[in-house]
Amino acid sequence: MNCKRILLALLLLLMAGCKVGPNYKRPAVTVPDAYRGPTLDGGQANGISLGEQKWWDVFNDEQLQKLIRQALDANYDVKIAATRVLQAQAALGITRADQFPTIAGGASALNERIPRVKGLPAYENSALQVNLSLVWQLDFWGKYRRATEAARADLLSTEWGKRAVINSVISNVANGYFQLLELDREMEIAKGTLASRQESLRLVNIRQKGGTTSLLDVRQSEQLLYTAAAAIPDLERRIEQEENFISILLGQNPGPIQRGKPLVEFAILPSVPPGLPSTLLERRPDLQSAEQQLVAANARIGVAKADYFPQISLTALGGYQSSALTGLFSGPAGLWSFGGQLAQPIFTGGKIRSNVRLTEAQQQEAVFRYQQSIQQAFREVSDSLVAYRKNQEFREQEANLAASAVDATRLARIRYEGGVSSYLEVLDNDTRSFDAEISLAQAQLGERVALVQLYNALGGGWQQ
Repeated sequence: MNCKRILLALLLLLMAGCKVGPNYKRPAVTVPDAYRGPTLDGGQANGISLGEQKWWDVFNDEQLQKLIRQALDANYDVKIAATRVLQAQAALGITRADQFPTIAGGASALNERIPRVKGLPAYENSALQVNLSLVWQLDFWGKYRRATEAARADLLSTEWGKRAVINSVISNVANGYFQLLELDREMEIAKGTLASRQESLRLVNIRQKGGTTSLLDVRQSEQLLYTAAAAIPDLERRIEQEENFISILLGQNPGPIQRGKPLVEFAILPSVPPGLPSTLLERRPDLQSAEQQLVAANARIGVAKADYFPQISLTALGGYQSSALTGLFSGPAGLWSFGGQLAQPIFTGGKIRSNVRLTEAQQQEAVFRYQQSIQQAFREVSDSLVAYRKNQEFREQEANLAASAVDATRLARIRYEGGVSSYLEVLDNDTRSFDAEISLAQAQLGERVALVQLYNALGGGWQQ
């Protein structure tokens, strides 16, 4: 009965115990009413965001979706992030165990005999013992609870960190895939241009042999041909290197990458509403990870402050001891002991005070990092919004330029064949047309890459 009262009193004491150190409160941050840059009014009004859409809805190319799924299953960065979560889970279990008593069982057997020495009789003794011991460091000041709070925040931080890695992998695969499709388009333009210039050179050679044009025109036509031919091996190099980059993202050795539909057939979303800026704090995994790091740093202040106060520990031992196995568990063989200890730091040379100051400074650093991360996130969204809109406008103008340059080349050839102009005019317009088509392909790539960057900046991708 007395033992029950003692245990009840200890439980009440622990329940009444406090946790020293500050409780976490999210620091004040300045959240803009709207993102800077071109936005959709409807998206701002109802909070619907591109970042809330699933990645397979945003990237609606079946081959790209297949590559992303393969990367999420086999990418080593994702695997490493997953093992970090497992490490944090184990660390939390280790830290949380300090809140509970440690119970251990033991058994021992001893038999000794001392021979007769100088008239003393011989002595023989046997002892058998089984026992159960308990050691409990009472968490009256909340030291271990604060440490558990910090470890739990570390776990959440690593889990959000894994989601940030997933976002990054999805974005990298999409960017690499679009880059590959754009290089394919450049290769198509280069080969088409090469074939056209080979035919042009053939016709110029016929005209030169017929005396209707000069050898200079032949040499100028050859220059056009060689320029297109030189672009092909460089494009082949870039394509293979891009395939190697994507292969590594997929967790496999360098090799060829299958393509789906061409770059120009990848549908661009008609509108990309960013949503409300306030929701960005909850959706972006890097911001969530930074806040959990702040929570952990805040809790460690309490761990450090708890060292100012007495540390209370309880010990208990119970069991049986007998010289004979048959009487080991009989009533008189029972043994027990119970004790407590209190230790109060008196002089530590300023170690505890310095440790508290250290944790407070680390917490302040975490606050600044969190606030800095938020500002950087708003900047990334605003940059991505203006990049997406301006890349669209740039692509539209490049399309007009390419159409005009192609038609100008057609007209220049007609004028040359009619004897109205020199081949130099064909040379100039053909060069401009080739460059304009390449620039258009790059502008189409830039528009799609800007969409990927905006989706990533808005925290989209980790939602499965």
